[in-house]
Amino acid sequence: MERLKKLIIFDLDGTLAQSKMLPDGEMTAILCDLLMKTNVAVISGASFKQFKDQFLTTLLMCAEALSRLYIMPANGSSLYQSGQGGWKSVYEELLPKEDRIKIKQAIEQAIATAGIPLPQRVHGELIEDRGSQVTYSACGQDAPLEVKSVWDPDHAKRQRIKKILVSLLPDFEVRIAGTTSIDVTKKGIDKAYGIRKIGEHLNIPIDEMLFVGDAVFPGGNDYSAKELGVETIQVSGPDETKKIIDDLLRKHVNESH
Repeated sequence: MERLKKLIIFDLDGTLAQSKMLPDGEMTAILCDLLMKTNVAVISGASFKQFKDQFLTTLLMCAEALSRLYIMPANGSSLYQSGQGGWKSVYEELLPKEDRIKIKQAIEQAIATAGIPLPQRVHGELIEDRGSQVTYSACGQDAPLEVKSVWDPDHAKRQRIKKILVSLLPDFEVRIAGTTSIDVTKKGIDKAYGIRKIGEHLNIPIDEMLFVGDAVFPGGNDYSAKELGVETIQVSGPDETKKIIDDLLRKHVNESH
């Protein structure tokens, strides 16, 4: 049997769960099994609050293994690990307040300039300030998947908005994310940045990592992991991710075995 990588990194939406939905019981169980054997990180454009609501609440069944779980909200611009008294911040690349205001105004301008018809109903917040990231969600943060999945399936609408945003915000990182979102962070903040930071924190080299995500293609928000040199696996959704994890558990052992 081959040795299991020292760190397995997953995207969240579209990889461990459907967009903004809880992982199902089968996913939770095999993630707990994986956490018993190696370190696991989850990196996403989601806020830490969303991580808590959508992901962490499902892992209470394997609380004893949470010391091996690392959460990386806002595309790796922050890192949290479990400790006494709950989850602790390891680092956070906060945007200054004036930058967050500037980004929000630019998003509003880009939407107006693009001239794209917006959904008649918005579910929740349209532009969310996540501290280290500002996120635009065209249908609202709380929109159901059936609403989001039909708004921009080919990314064409967001590509149009992104092109305008890049010209308005040349000093920031602008990326298409999720099903209807556009994320804006400090320049140079992407999933590769987060992976480098957690590698430094855990003293784990790139060749001892594996990344699993649904957007590991040029232009996809997981592609920077591949560009960094991390071994990557692209999946079509949570069902394929389960097969990948099951395969890792069956074919590999951790160093302690």
